[in-house]
Amino acid sequence: MSEFIPVAAPALIGNEKTYVMECLESSWISSNGKYIELFEKGFADFLGLKYAISCCNGTVALHLALLAMGVGQDDEVIVPSLTYVSSANAVLYCGAKPVFVDSDDRTWNLNPDLLEALITDRTRGIIVVHLYGHPVDMDPVLALARKHDLFVIEDAAEAHGAEYKGRKVGTMGDIATFSFYGNKIISTGEGGMVCTQDEELAARVRQLKGQGQDPKRRFWFPMVGYNYRMTNIEAAIGLGQLEKIDWHIARRREVASWYRAGLHEFLQVEFSPEMPWARSVFWLSSIVLKDGIDRDRVMNSMLQKGVETRPFFYPMHSLPVYQSSTEGKQFPVADRLARQGMNLPSSALLTQPQVDYVIDTLRQALAGPI
Repeated sequence: MSEFIPVAAPALIGNEKTYVMECLESSWISSNGKYIELFEKGFADFLGLKYAISCCNGTVALHLALLAMGVGQDDEVIVPSLTYVSSANAVLYCGAKPVFVDSDDRTWNLNPDLLEALITDRTRGIIVVHLYGHPVDMDPVLALARKHDLFVIEDAAEAHGAEYKGRKVGTMGDIATFSFYGNKIISTGEGGMVCTQDEELAARVRQLKGQGQDPKRRFWFPMVGYNYRMTNIEAAIGLGQLEKIDWHIARRREVASWYRAGLHEFLQVEFSPEMPWARSVFWLSSIVLKDGIDRDRVMNSMLQKGVETRPFFYPMHSLPVYQSSTEGKQFPVADRLARQGMNLPSSALLTQPQVDYVIDTLRQALAGPI
C-alpha cells in the first residue's frame, strides 16, 4: 500500500459545507448567529442535560469550568498524571495547584483507590479525564467527592458519547468539558463546550466567556471575564458533525473492533481496554507494548512504511513545570503506559484493508530487533 495513513483525520460527511456557506452568505461569521444556539442546544440534547455553553477550545472550557466552581489562589485540584497537558494547565491558570494521581492498569484512567490519600484541607475538587475515549470508573469518585464535599469536573474532550453503566460521560459530575479539535470524535476545527445541569453554573460560565458582561446590561462588566467565544462558522461545522454523531461513534468502534480482532494473538500487545461497565468510543485505537520492546523503534519502522502513529502523552509529573511539585512521588502505572503506549490510525474514514495494512506493518515491526 503506497498511501500515507495518518493517525487521525476529520470526517466531514454531513451538512458542514451547506451550513458554513449559509454563514458566509448571511455574513454571520463571528460569535453571534443561529448556529451557536443550534449547536449548543443540540449538544445539550445529545447528553440529556439542560445547558451546553460553547467556547473557543477544550482548554478554555476547562478554565471556565474551574472558574465557575470557584477555584482560586492556593486551592488544590486532583488531576490524573496521564493526561493531555491542558487538564493540569487550566488549574494553574486559576492560581491553584494540580495534585497528580497515578493511573489504573485496568482502564488507563485515574485510579480511584488512590484519591483519598491525596485530599488535604486545600483540596477543592477532582478532574477526571475519560482518556482515549474510555470512561473513568465514576461511582467511587463520586462517592468520595460527596464524602469530602468536593466538586467533580469531567474532562470528556476525548470521549463524546462514551457511556458509564448506561450514562453518558459528561452527565455525572458537577460540570463537564468537551473539545472539538480536528482529531476529536466530532470537530469544529477548534472549539469546546462546557456542560452542566446547574442553572447557576451555566450562567456563570456564559458570563465569564463573554468578557464578564452583565447579561442584562450591555457593555457593563461587573467581573473580569474572557473572550472565549466560539464563532458561528465553527458552530455550523459542529452542527453538521453533531447530526452524524452516531455514525462517527459507530465507525470509531468498528475500526477498533478490526484492530482488536487482528491483534488478539499478539502477546506483545495490550489493546485499548473496554470494561464490562463501559462503552468506549475509542477516540484513538491505542496499544501498550510489552516491557522490553523499543516502542519508538516500532513507531519509526511503521512510519517508514507509510503508517503514522503517536506516543501516549507524557505524564504530567515528568514535565519540567510540574516536576518540583511531584519530587519523590511514584507513578509507576502512568510511567509504564507512557513509556510503552502508542496510538494507531483511528479515523472514522479508515477502511478494513487500511487497518489490515496497519496491523501488518506492526507485525513486521515487532518481528524486528527489540
